[in-house]
Formats: sequence, structure tokens, C-alpha cells
Amino acid sequence: MPALLLRPWQQRALIALSAHPHPDFLAVATPGAGKTTFALAALAAELSDRPGPAVVVAPTAHLKVQWAGAAARLGLHLDPEWVPGTAFGADMHGIVTTYQQVASAAADLATRVADGVVVLDEIHHAGDERAWGDGTALAFAGARRRISLSGTPFRSDTQAIPFVRYEMDEAVPDVEYGYDTALADGVVRPVYFPRVDGDMEWVAPDGSHHQATFADQLDRTLTAQRLRTALSVEGDWLPTVLTRANQALMRVRRTHPSAGGLAITMDTEHARGVARLLRERCGVDAVVATSEDPAASAKIAAFAESSRPWIVAVRMVSEGVDIPRLRVGVYATTTATELFFRQAVGRLVRVTTDTRGQRSVMFLPDDPRLRAHALGIAEARRHLLKRREEDAEEGDGVEDPLAAMLADDAEQMSLFQAVASTATTDTAEPEWFDTNPFPQADVEGVPLELLPPPTMSGAVPPDPVDGAGRPARHVTKAQMRQRNADLARVLARRANLDHRAVNAELNKKAGIRRIADATVEDLERRLRVGERWLAGL
Repeated sequence: MPALLLRPWQQRALIALSAHPHPDFLAVATPGAGKTTFALAALAAELSDRPGPAVVVAPTAHLKVQWAGAAARLGLHLDPEWVPGTAFGADMHGIVTTYQQVASAAADLATRVADGVVVLDEIHHAGDERAWGDGTALAFAGARRRISLSGTPFRSDTQAIPFVRYEMDEAVPDVEYGYDTALADGVVRPVYFPRVDGDMEWVAPDGSHHQATFADQLDRTLTAQRLRTALSVEGDWLPTVLTRANQALMRVRRTHPSAGGLAITMDTEHARGVARLLRERCGVDAVVATSEDPAASAKIAAFAESSRPWIVAVRMVSEGVDIPRLRVGVYATTTATELFFRQAVGRLVRVTTDTRGQRSVMFLPDDPRLRAHALGIAEARRHLLKRREEDAEEGDGVEDPLAAMLADDAEQMSLFQAVASTATTDTAEPEWFDTNPFPQADVEGVPLELLPPPTMSGAVPPDPVDGAGRPARHVTKAQMRQRNADLARVLARRANLDHRAVNAELNKKAGIRRIADATVEDLERRLRVGERWLAGL
């Protein structure tokens, strides 16, 4: 296999993992730093040294596909279509599943993953529901190595997450790579936070009438109601912020033509409303991706490869999804936890070779909770900028159009939500308006020679992906399964048999038990059997 170029922190993490005496290893690295690459390199090394089943657990169905695609590029074949109750494919190294699936198939997985290797992506999700944590603990207790990943440090606020070591309720990572260090290393982009104030007016569920700006101190309940009011698609706050964000994106696209924007919304109905506002106010046809849409994963993948300007999502793009061209965001959700906020901001930090040193921007309601979260990220950026400016030549580098746009308008918007609302303005923080590109360090790489990982049987895969456009094995299997299903429907109609009888006959003649267990070779043989049968009718 060709050498894999690792970032220095990934190399250090691999060394720490190889020397780690315990089965459990937690790596906490800021979003965009390359946790996936580290984990897959570790997985390949583990399987090369000692064959066994491999499992990656991801938070969402879309991330299963993303993990499988990334693994295939390293010659690892992971099936994202695994069905509980079926064996792992004999021509696959293992599977990618979700925490929800693990909870429903824990006992089954426990028998299949004994002495295997498990990657637990965004492990804090094992604490989302008690069943998820219990299922994860049961399913992978027998694994010889458990590599847990998280984009930000987390706490055991309700229950301890399995396979994680705690001190004073705080998870203790074995390797940690924070945003400040990643920014200094040139691994991530600097993110700026235009905070938008407003004057909101609403009627609470108890019938009481309220009016407040984000500067007013309110109790917890009223604070949440104020934020929800600002984010209403019926008011004036959100449409104006979307317009401002779209102007920022259009400015960025002058020099970064494929740059994209992301609006993170409250729920499916709100997402559709935000898309409508982008269409009506900005003339933009946005992609909408929600978990209720069965085509959502395909839409996200298509958007990532396109140059379309905006994608609107609820949670599907807020964590883990890799779309490096995102440069502008609108935080239009009432979820105000630091963990979710940092994951959402992480969608904007990924660096591409042609845009290194240029900024991203996330437009925020000036909610005090979000303001506090943004401050921690902004302080890391300001500290590094001050240090870099001491050595940088004034005016050096290519102008960042986003910074230039912000310099043109040094005022922060303050908007009204109510029907009779009127827009006002406040003075913005001057540090947003530096017209020079953010200074970046040169990124160094550490080459790592990866041996071809063996399959579960110990044999070297006959067709590792070579980067020349050959489909990943899980993609080929999905295509072959679909062709078999289409042929079975034709045979059932032509032979006047029900589908169950046709499939049973095809499996019998092809020598397989069921489609879910079949290898690519099995599926090709079954297809030939069906084609001969059809030709004889």
C-alpha cells in the first residue's frame, strides 16, 4: 500500500496507542483535526499485526457511509449495510454500525466481536440514552482493543460512559489535541463569531407577555423562550441574519468559488422554513437534509462534492460530517450545550490546501450561553494571532475576502422579532475586521507505511482500493445486491412465482444461505444463475 501522510499529532497518538497497556484508549481531538484518519490507521495497524473482526460505531446512519468510504481509501473494507443477526461478510474486514443499532443487537455483536478491534466515534453518544450505553458495554466487553474518539472533552453528567476513565466526573483522554494547538499547527481554520443582538417580544405558555434583548438578564425558562423567538421564521431577526450570512458567502465565493454555507436549525419544519427564507430573501435554492428524509445521506454527499451555496440541516451535518468547503454558518438552533456548539462550529474549520489561512464565520444569536461558548474558541484564536503578528510582515499574504467584507461594515445588527419590529444596530468588536489573512504555520506530514490489512480469515484482500476510481467493496456489494433484487422481481413475474420462492431457489443454486451474508463473488455467481434461469423462460 502507498504511504499515508500523517499529521504530527496523529503520529504521536499512534505511538501512544501502541505503548498503551490497557484495552481502552480515548483520543480527544478538535473537530477537523483528523480523528478519522488516526483511527483508521490504528485499525489497519491492529489488524495487520493480529487479524480479527473490526467494528466502527458512528452516531448517525450518514456517518456510517462516510466512515466506510474513508476506510476503503486505506484498503479497509467495512460494511455499512450490516443487518443484525447476520454474519460479517467473509470478504469484509468488518462493519460500520450506529449506537442505536448496537443497543438493539448487543448480544449478537458480543459473539462476533470477541477478540476484535472496535472504534467508538464520538463516544459521548453512548450516554445519550441508557440503553445505548448498556448496549455498548455488553457488545464490546470482549474486544481486545477499544479506541474511543471525541471532538471535545466531556463529562458524565447523568451516567458514566463505558470504556472511559474519569477523574472528578471528567473524562480523561489518553491523547488530547485542542483547537488552540490545531490552529497553531495550521490544521484548522480560525472561526469568527458575529453575534447578533435583537429585541424580542413573545407570549409565554402561561399567557404572560415579555419583551427583552439578549443583553437582558432572564431566568432559564425565559432565556430559552427569548432564543426561540429570535429564531422564528415569522419574525425579522432570522431573515435579516440569513441575508447577512449569504452576503458574506457570496463575498467569499469571489476567491473560493465552491465555498458553502450551513444553517443549523431546530427541527424539520424549521429547516424547511429557513430554506424558504433563503429562497425568498436571497434567491438561493438550498439543500435541506433532515433525518426524516431517506435520501438525506445522498443529499449531503452530493452537496459535499458540488458547488451549491447552502445546505440547511438539523443535526445531520452538525457532527462528524466532512464538508471542507463550508466557510459560513448560521447557528439557528435552540440547542445551547457547549458540546453541541463546538461540534457545530467544527463543520467550518476544515482546511483545504487552496484556502489555508482564510477565515470562516459563524453567525450567532447573542444569547449569553452561546456567547460564552464562542469566547473560549475566540480567545485561542486571539492569543495565536497576537503571537504570530509579532513575527509577520504587515500586509503579507493574500487578502481574505471575508475579512475585507467585515472591515467594510463595522457594525453589529440588532433586530426585532415581533410583527412590528424595527432593525437597529450596535457597534461590533473591531478585531473581526482585520483585512490580512490569518497567519498559518507550514503543515508538516509524517509518512506511515501501512501493510495491507488481512481479512478475518487472514488472507490479503484481492482488490484493495487503489485510489484510481475503483469502487469500494461495500459500494460494489450494494450495487450487486440491487441487481440481484431487480432480477428476482423479473423472474417472479415471468415464472409466476412469489418472491420468496424465487430467492430461495437462487440462493440454493448459487450455494449461499442469504443475501446479507454473501460476498461479492457469491453475489456475482447468484446473478449468473438468475440470468441463466431467465434465459430459459
